[in-house]
Amino acid sequence: MTAELKPIAHRCKHYADLAALSREIATLTAVSSLVGWDQETYMPESGAAGRAEQLSLLSGIAHERKTAARYGELLAACEQDATLNVPGTVEAANIRELRRDYDLATKLPTSLVSELARTTSLAQDAWKHARAKSDFPAFAPLLSQVLDLTRRKAECYGIPSFASPAGGSPRKGELYDALLGEYEPGISAAEIETIFTPLQGRLSRLVAEITASSTQPSASCTELGMSVDQQHALALDVLKAMGFDLAAGRLDRTAHPFCSGMGPGDTRLTTRYTSASFLEPLASTLHEMGHGLYEQGLPKFESFGLPVADAVSLGIHESQSRMWENFVGRSQEFCSFLLPHVQRHFGAAASGLTARALFEASNTVERSFIRVESDEATYNLHIMLRFGIERELISGRLAVKDLPGEWNARFKALLGLDVPSDAKGCLQDVHWSFGLIGYFPTYTLGNLYAAQIWETINARIPDLAQRIGRGDFAPLLAFLRENIHQHGRRYSATELCARITGKPLSADPLMRYLEGKLRPLYRI
Repeated sequence: MTAELKPIAHRCKHYADLAALSREIATLTAVSSLVGWDQETYMPESGAAGRAEQLSLLSGIAHERKTAARYGELLAACEQDATLNVPGTVEAANIRELRRDYDLATKLPTSLVSELARTTSLAQDAWKHARAKSDFPAFAPLLSQVLDLTRRKAECYGIPSFASPAGGSPRKGELYDALLGEYEPGISAAEIETIFTPLQGRLSRLVAEITASSTQPSASCTELGMSVDQQHALALDVLKAMGFDLAAGRLDRTAHPFCSGMGPGDTRLTTRYTSASFLEPLASTLHEMGHGLYEQGLPKFESFGLPVADAVSLGIHESQSRMWENFVGRSQEFCSFLLPHVQRHFGAAASGLTARALFEASNTVERSFIRVESDEATYNLHIMLRFGIERELISGRLAVKDLPGEWNARFKALLGLDVPSDAKGCLQDVHWSFGLIGYFPTYTLGNLYAAQIWETINARIPDLAQRIGRGDFAPLLAFLRENIHQHGRRYSATELCARITGKPLSADPLMRYLEGKLRPLYRI
């Protein structure tokens, strides 16, 4: 790829015109992303109200262009052109996915899109202050507004139907499915529940065995009191070594880490340095880097604005972040690679560390309150909690005023802990202030995809572990570029998983991975 946009391979004028309009819309969306990124990083505190209006205006303009009659006419013309709809081609995939996007977008009035953008911008600012003070009542009114608007959006989309596994009549879903489809197309909440329920039991039993073990590794050796600047320098060093292009991206600090793929040559990562141990912030950075590598690997220079330059689903997106954070970043071999970098940046304070100590510290299992700081064994339990709660918020079975109490009761039942404050409970995540309802289950789907793809990668690159230990991440990144990143939305998430692994998605690889690592470590 070059530093300039390459022309798209057009076959006809209506396809070229459709691609040009799509690029304009994507450019407006990129500006919105940049404005949102600034709000989370460098915007002065007093700018919140003005920023909400800016985002509302930009979202409205982009939506009007996305739903314009001319756009629909060009799309219909492309669908009628047999030369553009050859199965398996990039053009056919683009037209198929643009139709899906257009049909969804035209169901939403511009006024609702603008109001959602304005309200969620205000809610993000309110969430920051409420979380800092552990004051849920201060956030509740805006959360109620966000949920009302999100529910209206779902009603506009309509309740989807899903094919019956037995080949019978289509099965009607629920209102939540309309929102879930924005992030993980083609799957229903009921299907996710059938995956999550047995997985929850298997994870709970593993966590119980680990907790009861007499062997309990500690992360205290990594609590070195390092400054934010020292940790940031280490993070940049590791990002560069692992393949993230800092000439086409950057790393900044925020209250809640995220990644924004603005457009060609511009991928923004954010992280936070708030832990006594340097490993937790580093893991968070690796997580966002995984997202960033995916964004940098998409063919944006060639096809910006078209579906083949977009991520296929958030489940696949999360598979990339969780793979780099956990399957790579918590491995014994990665710790061997990491040790000299830590010692170089932290000096005498890290002189007593060993690769084994880093490995044990990276894999401590402990029931805890904060999702983004949780270990691999308990992490998915946090996701299952949120999945159940947001389903009930959308259905109306759970009122916003009852959210803290319901959260605390379910957390106690699932993880055995009494939540001490809303900041460590229902206020800890930013997602609901953004209106990202249906997002949370994709984290666990990402773990499942990552584990299954990881088994295939290791079968095809037998010496991958040794390469990681030497700091050679190129073969892994090349595999991901070839098999996932370059395809964008050419295939669905389930098709992509089957193409890579030859199997449908299963929880077994994730459990094999967790048990294979944690049982020996905890001697159970």
